Amino acid sequence: MPEPCRRDDEDGPVDYRTGDEAPGEHFSRPDRRGALPGEPQPAKDTQSSLPSQESPLSQAPERPHPVLPQGGRTRRPTAQGPGATWPGPAPYGGQPSHPAQNPHAARPPQPSHPQQGPPPRPEGPPPWAYGYPAGRPYPEPARPAHPSHAPRHAGPVGPSWPPPGPRPRASRHSDKAKAVLIAACAAACLALIALVAGVVTVANTPQEQSSPGGADLSTYRDGELFARPSPVEVDLVEHPLYDVATPPPVDCELPPLDVDANDSWEAFSQEALDCLDALWAPVLDELRLARELPEVTMSEQALPSDTAESFTMAYYESDRERITVVLPNVREVSNSIPSDEREVVWLALMGHEYAHHLQQATGILGVSHELRMSAGSEDDELDTLRRTELQAECMAAIGLRGLTDPEGDALEVVNRHFNAEGDLDTHGSAVSRTHWLQEGWENTTVRGCNTYGAEAERVN
Repeated sequence: MPEPCRRDDEDGPVDYRTGDEAPGEHFSRPDRRGALPGEPQPAKDTQSSLPSQESPLSQAPERPHPVLPQGGRTRRPTAQGPGATWPGPAPYGGQPSHPAQNPHAARPPQPSHPQQGPPPRPEGPPPWAYGYPAGRPYPEPARPAHPSHAPRHAGPVGPSWPPPGPRPRASRHSDKAKAVLIAACAAACLALIALVAGVVTVANTPQEQSSPGGADLSTYRDGELFARPSPVEVDLVEHPLYDVATPPPVDCELPPLDVDANDSWEAFSQEALDCLDALWAPVLDELRLARELPEVTMSEQALPSDTAESFTMAYYESDRERITVVLPNVREVSNSIPSDEREVVWLALMGHEYAHHLQQATGILGVSHELRMSAGSEDDELDTLRRTELQAECMAAIGLRGLTDPEGDALEVVNRHFNAEGDLDTHGSAVSRTHWLQEGWENTTVRGCNTYGAEAERVN
């Protein structure tokens, strides 16, 4: 049991309720209602008036009343009077219901007879009590928890505030965002520095002063280019063509020939020209001559110069580079040729006309034409013409050998139908045509077709 309060200038205990000395007697501490243990408790009546007997508390000087903000729930206590109601002890956190006893303060005057029981409560609320409206009893304060069961954050009696929460942690995403932002800023700064350095470098680099008129084109011009090229002298006897080897064979698939159909003649003639152009391509490439495939056409009308003894089956136009097949004449000749030999015979005819195209490309045909126009006699003119036609016959044999089987009878078939008879002033005798056809088939170079250097009896 706790010891009663003592004064410093006395030896014995003092009853703090009455101020009387009680040497050798121990008093129990009153509870929160002011009652001692074992005393009967009067019935609680918060509405009854307290005794009018003055107590030491009523003589305490009046303290100034605190002024609360407007809109609060508490009001200023009313003046003390006989009808005022004691609101009870202040709630937790407010002022205590009784002032603390100071042992050094002067004792109040004591009554003549000691008062029995608890001292009377003063009328009206104590001047320091506030927190609830006047006229309402204060609720009983809750008994504080035992220290052993108090919460971790329990402190002094008073208003409880929630404990401070944990300090917020920095988000990883925010850290990454900051790092990315810093890296982007650094990269932008480096790019800006590089740009400024490049601009400064270009500005400080000396630039070549260009002339107002641009480059001097006179340094790229050659006066010799304005001169016309000197004409090439074509020697019909010693032409470079004669030194070129005969071309190797090529595969050629000719379509079937129907002598009565114009479309069949055109398709056969076009395919034969394609094969001949592919065959002679290495020769022209070695001579560095450009080649162009000649045009081929069909004609339904015979020539005015045709007679019963002599007529033209095809001809070449050098100024147009075009070959024309006279269909009425080739159809008439086809009637006397077996069907299995017609393709070989007409392939040799297309080879003869393509040879005229080669003469045009090498310049031989143009020189031959000039010789004919400048001939002093008709015999000289015909001699030049026969040499030109017999050379084309020889080149036709080279083409025939390259597009057919060299071991076959193609040469014999052509000689039988074209050279068995018929001597012509323009194309030579049958014997001369057979001779030059044989030369082209057997020689390994084009020199075997040099009719311009041959003896007169070979071109009669």
